[in-house]
Amino acid sequence: MVTEFFLLGFSSLGEIQLALFVVFLFLYLVILSGNVTIVSVIRQDQSLHTPMYFFLGILSTSETFYTFVILPKMLINLLSVAQTICFICCAIQMFFFLGFAITNCLLLGVMGYDRYAAICHPLHYPILMNWQVCGKLATACGIGGFLASLTIANLVFSLPFCGANKINHYFCDISPVIHLACTNTDVHEFVIFICGVLVLVVPFLFICVSYSCILRTILKIPSAEGRRKAFSTCASHLTVVIVHYGCASYIYLRPTANYVSSKDRLVTVAYTIVTPLLNPMVYSLRNKDVQVALRKVLGKKSICTIV
Repeated sequence: MVTEFFLLGFSSLGEIQLALFVVFLFLYLVILSGNVTIVSVIRQDQSLHTPMYFFLGILSTSETFYTFVILPKMLINLLSVAQTICFICCAIQMFFFLGFAITNCLLLGVMGYDRYAAICHPLHYPILMNWQVCGKLATACGIGGFLASLTIANLVFSLPFCGANKINHYFCDISPVIHLACTNTDVHEFVIFICGVLVLVVPFLFICVSYSCILRTILKIPSAEGRRKAFSTCASHLTVVIVHYGCASYIYLRPTANYVSSKDRLVTVAYTIVTPLLNPMVYSLRNKDVQVALRKVLGKKSICTIV
């Protein structure tokens, strides 16, 4: 029985691994600082204590842990010769990675509903999205994400692994690991595919329906300035949704037999590094409320420093 796996990752790139280490380390530090900044600003500025920024803060927190599960181990492997991970550690990594990833998918769906309630039902918005409802929705996203993750990780690691132990990836993802099982995996793959549909397609369709209603409402707004402001509040969310769901659907909503290691690794980099990087950049650069709050917080800190 297999007791450890070898993470091949980017080992075929040879000396380029050192350059990749520098690039990924820089991106990881930017992701951490960006998400921590957003969470800190939302907590400290009273004007951002609204449902939209409440969910944004939770999304930033989730993405911070999401990258922490993968990137530190990947950075260590880029510098080490023995790129191994024990069997139980691989299972734990997959569980937490999928848990935070699925939580993010569900949170993006809830954020779509929040925009729908704010734009299409502004008078009922305080009732539809009161703090009790927000808390329940956030809790449901977390519980749902980790229950789905537990189901998938249990399906993968209940399979027998009795020979091959080289994972052609830089972390323990579903397809590269399930490829190593020494038995027929069709039933397990079908159940995992159903889980993928539930956590990717269903929230995405919900977001599409929400935004179709939002678009109809926005087009009825008489003033151009009002339409522009309504569109701007949705643009940041839509950008993150397209990148996150697009990459994740490409990887997980197809048979593992179609897994192509080099091409899929690039797509995986997009949703494990680019999406968490995109989140703070999009929401800080495109969102005036966050920009103003950030200036206020930095202004207070500079005054405290001078005093």
